[in-house]
Amino acid sequence: MTTPLTSPTLSIEEYSSRFGEEPGYLDFASVGPIGRAVIEEQNALSRVLEHARFGTVSTLGEQDARVRGAVSALTGFRPDQVSFQTNTSIGLMHTMFGITGGLALARHEYPSVSYAAVRAAQSLGVLVPTWLDTEHGRVTPGDLRDRLTPAVTAVVVSLVDYRTGYLADIEGIRQVIGDRLLVVDAAQGFGVVDAPYEVADVVVSTGRKWARAGWGTGLLALSDRAVERLTPVFSGVTGIDPDQDPADLAPTEEVFPPSASARAFSVSNPDPLAQARLAAALEEIAQVGVRAIRSSLIEKTTRVIDLADEFGIPVTSSRAETERAGIVVLTPASDQLTVLEASLFNHGVTVTSRDGSIRVSAHASTEEETFDMLRGAFTSFGSAINV
Repeated sequence: MTTPLTSPTLSIEEYSSRFGEEPGYLDFASVGPIGRAVIEEQNALSRVLEHARFGTVSTLGEQDARVRGAVSALTGFRPDQVSFQTNTSIGLMHTMFGITGGLALARHEYPSVSYAAVRAAQSLGVLVPTWLDTEHGRVTPGDLRDRLTPAVTAVVVSLVDYRTGYLADIEGIRQVIGDRLLVVDAAQGFGVVDAPYEVADVVVSTGRKWARAGWGTGLLALSDRAVERLTPVFSGVTGIDPDQDPADLAPTEEVFPPSASARAFSVSNPDPLAQARLAAALEEIAQVGVRAIRSSLIEKTTRVIDLADEFGIPVTSSRAETERAGIVVLTPASDQLTVLEASLFNHGVTVTSRDGSIRVSAHASTEEETFDMLRGAFTSFGSAINV
């Protein structure tokens, strides 16, 4: 694997200033508003596509190598180990349909994980899910140690659980599972968690959340071991080696085998504008450094927790910095949930409400005015329940 970029050239203040979301936005776990770099990249390549001046359209074809290089810089996987995807779900489908043997996964993983596993099991019959019952949605090395059998050939885990905000110990999980494939759904941490991706065999993520690249962006990074063990079930004309051009063949002639690389896990030509957006977002993250973003994020999430404590709102996500990323989960009493939702709405605070809890997710660019709005919402909530 390559070494991720370790020499940031951008301060966290400079990075944060490049985004313009409205005050009150605390829902980055759903979608991260895009910033100036991504917008400018999108506009520039849209103009290239609009005018198609002589010698310019080839720029679009250069975005695949560029985005794979940007993913490499943040993960440590080589560029040839990276395949651009349109979202996390597609990357997970490629992965699950390629696994043979038992797959250990939590019952309450994000649906993209469980759907991919069940669809693969039902369709091909070569993957067998082993469902884990976990404590509060936390997949720990201990959970796995007691459930692993020789039939289990792979383990999938979310880097950050979407409901609880729990940051998994993937290093510890790697130590426990041994030679089995480790699949990491990094959607809720990619770009803001300085994760040891080198211990994983498969890393899948979207770019629309914390990386702030917009919809239609994602990645699938595969270790050499994963490429060797996974079957590229959905492998199209772009999944062959680059020196084999199917356009030169008549329809009845040879269909080339999938590439013996991550390239095999693609079906057709990707959107180069989407690739450019993801590349621009990741290049900017590399300029400031994931560690700096995580440090800022920890400070912002601590402020959310402190405000909740001040107003007596129960926090059910982890308080330990080593076990959280950008998600704080508030779980008021069931008869107070609607009141809290209304207070947040009336103060213009955007969050996610799900299963009796409120998910609050800040980012490095979250400014003081947003915390003032959150305080105002909590104040109204406190007044309403104490009448």
